[in-house]
Amino acid sequence: MIVKSRDFGWEIIHQQAHGLLAFQLALHWLPDNRPIHWVETLVAITEHDDGQDTWQGRHHLTQAGAPMDFQIQHYSVAQARRMVEIALEKSRWNALMVSMHASFLYEPMRHERKEMAEFLDQQRNNQRDWRRAMKATKQQAQYAYAFLQWCDAFSLILCQDLVPPMGRRLEISPGPEDRPYFVFRQSDGSLCVDPWPFETKTFAVGIECFQLKQLAFKSDQELYETIQQAEVLRQEWILTAQ
Repeated sequence: MIVKSRDFGWEIIHQQAHGLLAFQLALHWLPDNRPIHWVETLVAITEHDDGQDTWQGRHHLTQAGAPMDFQIQHYSVAQARRMVEIALEKSRWNALMVSMHASFLYEPMRHERKEMAEFLDQQRNNQRDWRRAMKATKQQAQYAYAFLQWCDAFSLILCQDLVPPMGRRLEISPGPEDRPYFVFRQSDGSLCVDPWPFETKTFAVGIECFQLKQLAFKSDQELYETIQQAEVLRQEWILTAQ
């Protein structure tokens, strides 16, 4: 979950919704710059954070009982495996993208646990085997994954309200061409990306946020039931080229 503190309590965005927002951004990418296996790449962008823990016990709560933001959540090898397995049920390319994302996330944790090192070694082998089976070069795969990572980073910036005020620029992430992209807010409130990487000159994207007035919960089940009954706010952004 992406959890933001508000004066009324908490605002919650599901990880899967963040993936859907990344997909909306990806849809508008310039056709000439799109990676190979376009449809499967879009699916991977949408579902790259699937396989989250079930709503049981206290997987989604802090010690104080507050909803747990993804940045402090403890990643598990089991969740990482599920993420790749779900992707592989769709296609090898989808699995390749999600596996590369798992490597990106968990490689810094390689030496923390033997189980993690074994998982990461397995992913290296999987990625090599899937590329060979699909006759895709390492460069093509890296280009596609860099695109996924860019959309993921931009979606997180929006979900976390990180775009600075007064026209100040924030770097999103190096794009698939390995050049920096910046987002900033224009005087009319719309957002602009520089350089502009999209096919259309203006478009809208949006996401659903759940507004919770209760501050602490005894269990995941209580949090889940409260989210189902919460007021839903749709947040939208207009992106416009200069």
